[in-house]
Amino acid sequence: MRKNIKLTAFAAASAALALGLTACGSSSDPSSTKADGGKTDASKPLVIAASPSPHADILNFVKDKLAAKEGLKLEVKEFTDYVLPNTATEQGQVDGNYFQHKPYLDDFNKKNGTHIVPVVNVHLEPLGLYSKKVKAAGDIKAGQTIAVPNDTTNEGRALQLLAANNLITLKEGVGTGAKLSDITDKKGLEFKELEAATVPRALNDVDAAVINGNYALEAKLAPAKDALILEKADGNPYANFLAVKDGNQNDPRIQKLAKLLNSDEVKKFIEDKYQGSVTPAFGTPAA
Repeated sequence: MRKNIKLTAFAAASAALALGLTACGSSSDPSSTKADGGKTDASKPLVIAASPSPHADILNFVKDKLAAKEGLKLEVKEFTDYVLPNTATEQGQVDGNYFQHKPYLDDFNKKNGTHIVPVVNVHLEPLGLYSKKVKAAGDIKAGQTIAVPNDTTNEGRALQLLAANNLITLKEGVGTGAKLSDITDKKGLEFKELEAATVPRALNDVDAAVINGNYALEAKLAPAKDALILEKADGNPYANFLAVKDGNQNDPRIQKLAKLLNSDEVKKFIEDKYQGSVTPAFGTPAA
């Protein structure tokens, strides 16, 4: 799920955020404080960073159809990478974000010293295997190449998907952090590691590719129809959630948004719009 960002791009984006976005946190209680100890302001809009699809689509549905009834002013800021939404949340340039799952967040916090925490699960984007050269996973043969995301959490997730469908064999007991070195039997397959966002563009150059759900949607792929194999939703640890900097979980605006994101209206919106390519996964995030 990670896209590498050049320092100059990061600096420019951070400067733009600093000029254009509101500070983190708010409360209807004028004496309450944000995670950084500053005063909150309930009159300010709640600014949430999100990936374009499906995250921003879902947030914009809430903004356009539901937020006003709850007295919530919501702004959605779209990002096309998996780094800036968390750094902007940590620095207070946005009030929260909606783009990631728990294994990715845990890895990000550990590597970057950030303090982002999940608030409420919203949906699952099943990871899938796609191909323009074969019509079934069983048609993939020795000597062919499969592209996989190169970040820690999603590469492990991709390898688990391939192992669950007998395309490779992994070391016993290897979990979501599986690496290429944990493959005990490649069955003659070759692997190409790419940034998650670029994997869809590699479909013409490889025999198959494991693609994150949001990037599949952006590439006009329909996971429920186009994937050769697709993750199962039951017991899946990769639900995407609303997240904030630790200390801002009880911001009344965040609580309103969390309630709306788990509403019957949002459930119907997800089911109608994505037809199984994105599925509701409401509830409390895993510890």
